[in-house]
Amino acid sequence: MASLGQAGILLLVIILLGLVGHNYIVAAAAGVLLVLHLLHGDVLFPILEKNALNVGIGIITLAILIPFASGEIGWPEIYRTMASPTGLVALAMGIFVAYLGGRGVEFLTSQPQVMVGLMVGTILGVAFFRGVPVGPLIAAGMVALVMGLLGYGR
Repeated sequence: MASLGQAGILLLVIILLGLVGHNYIVAAAAGVLLVLHLLHGDVLFPILEKNALNVGIGIITLAILIPFASGEIGWPEIYRTMASPTGLVALAMGIFVAYLGGRGVEFLTSQPQVMVGLMVGTILGVAFFRGVPVGPLIAAGMVALVMGLLGYGR
């Protein structure tokens, strides 16, 4: 087994922040990486780094599409939603967030050092501000903000 080293200590800090902030997903992810690190599974890191984000986005997308597949959301709900102010803002925010995500991927490809600030900010936001590290939920939060500004409340 390997020693903790700097990487292991950082992962332990992230685990602790996740536990303190009651975000067990962050704690579990850091725990898995710590176990891999300690068991010399570091060879998997490049594979995970290259593919895990796409797999995660795929799983999130699958979860979002379940109401369509189950029949819980059909054409009547789509029409009703798209005819409401909240639905139109949600549509615009979905487009905007997808656009920003695409620009973000390009930006991180050209300036990967920015990832450090994003990761630390995300961990702190999750641990201390009851945040959740998930893009679609941010879009929903933006919709709520805009709707509140427009006076449509909750």
